[in-house]
Amino acid sequence: MSVKLSLERIRLLAAHLPPYSRPTVHVAGTNGKGSVTCILSSIFLASGLTVGRFNSPHLVSVQDSILINDQSVSLKEYSISRAAVESADQAHGTEVSSFEMLTLVALQVFEKLRVDIVVIEVGMGGRLDATNYIPDESILLSALTTVDLDHQSFLGNTVELIAKEKASIARKNKPFVLGIQKYAAVENVVRSVVEQTGAHFIATHPAQRRAWDDTIDGPLPPTFSLDAESFRPPPAQPIIFTSSAFPNSLPALLYLNGSHQVENLSLVLTVISTLMTHPSCASRMPSGFSERVLENIKTGIKKATWRGRLSFHHLTASSSNPRAITVLVDGAHNHASSETLASYVSNLVTMLDGNPKARILRLTYILGLSHSPPKTPKDTLSPLFASRSSKQLSIRTKVAAVRFTSPEGMPWVKSVPPSEIAAVVRESVSGVGLWVASDEGKIQGQLESALKWATAEGTEGEDGVQELVIVAGSLYLVADFYRLLAMQEVNPS
Repeated sequence: MSVKLSLERIRLLAAHLPPYSRPTVHVAGTNGKGSVTCILSSIFLASGLTVGRFNSPHLVSVQDSILINDQSVSLKEYSISRAAVESADQAHGTEVSSFEMLTLVALQVFEKLRVDIVVIEVGMGGRLDATNYIPDESILLSALTTVDLDHQSFLGNTVELIAKEKASIARKNKPFVLGIQKYAAVENVVRSVVEQTGAHFIATHPAQRRAWDDTIDGPLPPTFSLDAESFRPPPAQPIIFTSSAFPNSLPALLYLNGSHQVENLSLVLTVISTLMTHPSCASRMPSGFSERVLENIKTGIKKATWRGRLSFHHLTASSSNPRAITVLVDGAHNHASSETLASYVSNLVTMLDGNPKARILRLTYILGLSHSPPKTPKDTLSPLFASRSSKQLSIRTKVAAVRFTSPEGMPWVKSVPPSEIAAVVRESVSGVGLWVASDEGKIQGQLESALKWATAEGTEGEDGVQELVIVAGSLYLVADFYRLLAMQEVNPS
């Protein structure tokens, strides 16, 4: 089975299922839509709402795509709804795709549990994405995160064409919030689509970065360190946001990593402001929504976490001398997200420059990519190997190229051969240690072998050594990492 973008099948099948009626925020975009749904859900949850969330692709299990109050749906609830949708599909011969099936299962779960609000991430594009079948009366608001080049085979070869597809989730008489954009042409295209639809266009109001304030934020955290035994994470990002929906400017701490998350938070806060003030939204929100949000929004922002996106973890590498290592995982699957990862690594280097005990940074990338023409490995990976300078650190870089396990329910998703990744690395940068997994045969064990190679050098006896392993390039490789991490947590020995 391959990707078949259409709303015909899902609409036919949905007509034979209990109708969906939950108030829904619908989020499209190339990059950032998962983070936006995560922060939104965290704010709703902190404000006392029961929250359904649908994200794709899943990480470890297909159930990870469907969340109730930030927890994966139970196997029992998932199985009951899945069986009902599959039975209807077979009875009526609709032959929906696996993603259409999963979308309907998620919506049936949310409807059955009567959640207060649902946050839905578009799978691909917007106009013909399965999530866009949701009835107009259920949509509170549509939002669009950053638009960039990705999935050109399905959405078009320019950001303008892609923006048009994504903006087509707009609904008549409902607000449509556009996030901060990299390309100026995107806003003109989106405005045109939104106006033609009869929706209400709203531009995101940017949150501003501010200095750390001990009276608001508490004491400044200790100096950042990558040492696995005494890890100290990067500090939260202090922001301030001004809106007519808030009686005073809103100061908050954002713990999601990366400067780009401030732009995602800006979109989130504009969405929240709109839900509080727009007539079509305010009338559908639960009683006391605005008051509850004003009281709890800072807590919701602070508690937002998003696995697999610039996430730090600790793992014991199974080398001849087992030891804990710090791992940064990120689903940097296209050029723009690789630029974001590269920028964040540069920021980490700058922070380590402020640590007087740091002299050497051992930086190892473990990379795996999905085969997704016309996107090429060079398109995706080139930002990672741009030169970065440091005042005091000696940066020693290595790269391992691997394949990932095929995701459940998506047999058409294939890994780029590691030899192709290695060729891009050799072309992009010289003097880098390289480990290349097999293009054929078993995938199982490739990530573990790469981690063992990455940490074989050891740090014992060397003062001032900081070490970071970065697992990136595809969320499916990130999923393999989380499986490995879960196994280690169950069997720590």
